[in-house]
Parts: sequence; structure tokens; C-alpha cells
Amino acid sequence: MKTNIGVFFGGRSTEHEIAMISANQAMAAIDRNKFDVTPVYVSKDGKWFTGDALLDIKNYRDIPSMLKQCKEVYMRPIYGDYNLYLVNPQGLFKNKNIACKLDVVIPVMHGANGEDGTFEGLLDYIGIPYAGCDTLSSANGMDKITMKMILRENGIPVVDYVWFTDRQWFADKDRLINEVESNLGYPVIVKPANLGSSIGIGAAHNRKELEAKVEDASRYASRIIVEHMVEQLQEINCSVLGDCDEFRTSVLEEPIKSEEILSYTDKYMGGSKTPRGMAASAKKIPAELPENETAEIRRLAGETFRVLSCHGVSRVDVIVDRETRNIYVNEINTIPGSLSFYLWEATGISFSSLMETLVGLAVKRNDRRRRKVLTFNQNIFALGGGTKGVKGGKFGTKH
Repeated sequence: MKTNIGVFFGGRSTEHEIAMISANQAMAAIDRNKFDVTPVYVSKDGKWFTGDALLDIKNYRDIPSMLKQCKEVYMRPIYGDYNLYLVNPQGLFKNKNIACKLDVVIPVMHGANGEDGTFEGLLDYIGIPYAGCDTLSSANGMDKITMKMILRENGIPVVDYVWFTDRQWFADKDRLINEVESNLGYPVIVKPANLGSSIGIGAAHNRKELEAKVEDASRYASRIIVEHMVEQLQEINCSVLGDCDEFRTSVLEEPIKSEEILSYTDKYMGGSKTPRGMAASAKKIPAELPENETAEIRRLAGETFRVLSCHGVSRVDVIVDRETRNIYVNEINTIPGSLSFYLWEATGISFSSLMETLVGLAVKRNDRRRRKVLTFNQNIFALGGGTKGVKGGKFGTKH
């Protein structure tokens, strides 16, 4: 029997549509001679659907019609239960509420409620093997503030930054503006801490622009980061594949931007009128850099992957100051657009092989986790312990 891969995508995220593109690219690349594929689409209101209609990207032009051809499903938060259950069993399924059993999950859910550890926590609770970063590394990688704190602590260069919450901003705006101006100066880049795809990101060259950009970013997130802006910047990306103990890095790419910062349109529209994912964006592969800089960027990408305890495939984005040639790690994408398959194809690994590698990594990690001690086969109550402060065999509060 072939391994059944559940590919989860969509989700309650501003990057919902991009996840659809990435997931359909990934599902098309999976070798059906070796694996079965079960698509699971998570709608913007959080409902799960499965069905063959999800395998044709053209159907997404009319999502309500597409979902009428699908079945709504769910998973139970019970350890060891890998089944997808039908919400409303009908017809032949009236007395059978199991849609199918999954063996491995590949999450392709960019952004909040998917890439930030939320969904990974559910998978961890169920205990099913899944590809990609776990709950902790997903959360740390998604939050730009926490990520930069960890990287700086481990000697990985990042640009100077100031961070605060939206409530702090509205309560103490003048002090925070003064802190940005004294510590960073202008220009700066303002970002929501936990979003990707350049959503809510903007450059500020003066106080008025700073206020406008922060208020825009606060629409998307409660934590805001303001970074020193490298004006003569060169953006370089590198993908990393494996786990934090054993990994490899891809060739480098240089995205081509049309504006001051790389925009959503640059990343996903690829100069066309329709979104086609990161694979379609304008870029140079391999990036044209001196050998020593190429080697250093690949080293920093690997170190970023390692210190954040990442797993599966990620993409590390760095900034090179064209004037000083200083290199800074900008961010990590723990579920990168198009799963960075185009970088691995340029490195000599096919998309199909990449997907098979992700499945293997998922199973390998799950096997290792099973060897760890999580519970003790001992009942302290049966041994007379754990009863301090209890009177008459009933639990109470001891004053």
C-alpha cells in the first residue's frame, strides 16, 4: 500500500491564495507511483475540505462551486488517530464517517495560523508525521522580533531594530518615535512582526511616513518591528533542506524588485496579470556574487536554519549592503513560496525528489520522537503521593 500524503493548504491567513498556488505545485510534483495524495483545503473561515476538485488550480476561480464538489472533513485531537473524518456522511458514506487515513502531512500554509506553529501544534498533539518545522521553530521563525533576538544572540548579523506593540504605540507614540529616530534614524522599514509576502511592510523616510506605516502595520499584527533600512541593498535568497543537525544549502537567487522594497506583486505576479507563485517572480539564478560572498551567505543561511532548530525546507533571505558589502540575515521563511523548488532544481534536485525527501524527513523525525520519554508508567496517587493539602480524600485549598 502506498503512503498517503495529506497536503494541507489555504488557511486563515493573508497569504491564503499564495498557499493555494504553492500547494498545487507541490501536489503536482509528488510521484503518484510511490505516493497517494489527499488534498485538504482550509477555507478562510477555518473549515476543512477534501476532494479531487482541489487538484485542478483552474477550479479555484470559483471557490464556492469547487467546494460543492468536495467533502467537509476534520481530524480528532487524539494521539495516534490519523484519520480524516467526514463532517456530514451521506450516501455510500452514511454509516462510515472516515474519509481516509493519512500517513504523513505536508503543511503548505503560508503566514499566520499555519506557518507560525499553530497548525504544527495540532499535528504534534495528534502525533502524525509531518514535514517542516515543528511548533517551536515555526513560531520563532515566523515572528521577526523573536527570530532576530535569537539570531543576534548566536552571532548572526541582523540590522538594528526597535520593536513595540500596537498598544504601546498608541499610548506612548512620541517616546517610541524618538527611540526610532535616535537609535535608527531615517530611512527605516516598518513591518508587522508575524506576516510574510511583503504584506503591511513599508519604508519611512520621515516622521510623518513613520506614523502612517506603523498604523498600517498595526492593522495586521499587534507586534511591530522597525528596522534600519539599508538603502543600497541587494537581496539574496538561499534555501536550506534537512534538519538542524544535517542539512544542505541551495544555489543563491537574487530577486528583481520594481520598487524600493520587494513587493507582493514582485514576488507572486511575476510581471503578469495573474499570480503564479514565487517560481514566476523575476530573479537571477544563480545570483552573480563573488565566491567568498556566496560561501558566506550559504553559511549564514545554514546557521540560521540550525540555531532556530528548523526542519524540512526553508528559505533564508539576506541583505547585502552594496556600499560596504556587509551581509545581514533578514528573515527565514519556514514554509517558503513554491517550497523553493526552483532553487533546488537549479541545485540539481528535482521537485519530485524534493517532495520525497520531505516525506522521508517527516517519518525520520517522528521515529526519533517516539524514542523519547514523554510519560512515566507510574501513578503517584496509587503510591500515596500527591495528596498534600487534601482532607477526607477530597481535593481542597489549603490556607
